[in-house]
Amino acid sequence: MLSRVSMDRGWSPRLTDATVLGRWPQLVGPDIADHCTPVSLRDGELTLQAESTAWATQLRTLQRQLLVRLAGAVGEGVVRRIRVVGPSAPSWRHGPRHVRGRGPRDTYG
Repeated sequence: MLSRVSMDRGWSPRLTDATVLGRWPQLVGPDIADHCTPVSLRDGELTLQAESTAWATQLRTLQRQLLVRLAGAVGEGVVRRIRVVGPSAPSWRHGPRHVRGRGPRDTYG
């Protein structure tokens, strides 16, 4: 009944996207889920944010296995590509204005 309503209203792709994002630890296992979080799933591209650059590299090497595991769990074609981003660095920008260039470097002397 629910699957028929979701198909009739066009909700089916969004439900499968929510399944991937909501059940992430169950789909990939606790080892991987502890070190990365799914950010978005759009047009078959899953974006993952790793907790460190080392884990970002590890996830890039595990892409094929993750795609196979996700295809078995949620279906073929739901996740076609995985994009891994590392942790975000702190920004030196403060306020609405910005001047191009290296910025303040020698502030301790």
